[in-house]
Amino acid sequence: MDSLTIALDAMSGDLGPRVVVPAAIQALNCYPNLSIFLVGDPTEISLFLSKENKKLISQYQQDRRLILTESTAVITNDMKPSYAIRHSQGSSMRIALELVKNNNVQACVSAGNTGALMGLSKLLLHSLTGIDRPALVAIIPALNNQNTVVLDLGANAECDSDMLVQFAIMGQILAKTLLKIEHPRVALLNIGEEDIKGLDKIRAAASILKSNDQINYIGYLEGNELLTGKTDVLVCDGFVGNVTLKTVEGLVKIFMSLFKSSFDHNSLLMKLLSKWLQRKVSKNFGYLDPGRYNGACLLGLKSIVIKSHGSANQKSFFAAIEQAIFAIQTNIPEKIATSLSSALPKSE
Repeated sequence: MDSLTIALDAMSGDLGPRVVVPAAIQALNCYPNLSIFLVGDPTEISLFLSKENKKLISQYQQDRRLILTESTAVITNDMKPSYAIRHSQGSSMRIALELVKNNNVQACVSAGNTGALMGLSKLLLHSLTGIDRPALVAIIPALNNQNTVVLDLGANAECDSDMLVQFAIMGQILAKTLLKIEHPRVALLNIGEEDIKGLDKIRAAASILKSNDQINYIGYLEGNELLTGKTDVLVCDGFVGNVTLKTVEGLVKIFMSLFKSSFDHNSLLMKLLSKWLQRKVSKNFGYLDPGRYNGACLLGLKSIVIKSHGSANQKSFFAAIEQAIFAIQTNIPEKIATSLSSALPKSE
């Protein structure tokens, strides 16, 4: 079994080591071939390591499966990306990315500042040839056991038509490679399905995609069709994608919360009915739980970087680690690079 090595930005996210450390231990328990570099303040990390099984932690450290790597600074979520990048020396995010750059690890996972993570990743790890800027991509569950590749989810608030086309091509390659869809349907997220709708950049991207016979472009889709499975790849700029995804996640959480509270009664019969219905709902709609698909890959880089939600709990951060493992095992960057040259529009 091939070994897996991942660097975790332990100081990232709303709760830092409080979430990252137990998620890391959970991952080490689940994947015997996994080694993790925990990057952050050793004193703070050790506080949460001490709450885990001491004998087990000692064994992981002795076997070099758990390596503490010291950092002296933290890039906070409220920092402007440009400032954060200029002052990133010694930060847990930069050191984690440098471990990837220097081939000490195969992937990095961070729940930190999205703009800073994207900027530093592009600076240190570089984009694939033909890709202007990486895009955050996630595979979102849809109806009828289908999945939809959605990008960009927040790395690029502003995109021109060429970038949208690049996102579409990378999304199509991902759908072919990971979802095993021979001719993935590709759509642009828009405010209507008519050709005249949308911003100039969206209409321009649509025109380019229509003329590319290597892309199965099916037109525009609206936001209410994200989970319907009408397309295999849905493309948008990072601002729209981030708002759309978080709106859907928020609605799912509200739905589950309202369902639970509606059966909050004291009678034994109602409690039993509530538990039965919750199991049924979990079985039929549990795949929509945002925590299960936390972790967006920065697609278009030469290396693997996974962005976790800043508000991730242990379960969600563990899911992001699993996304990194999956990306390593499927060798996403190499497969994207191999297919890009033939799929990108030829420059005149």
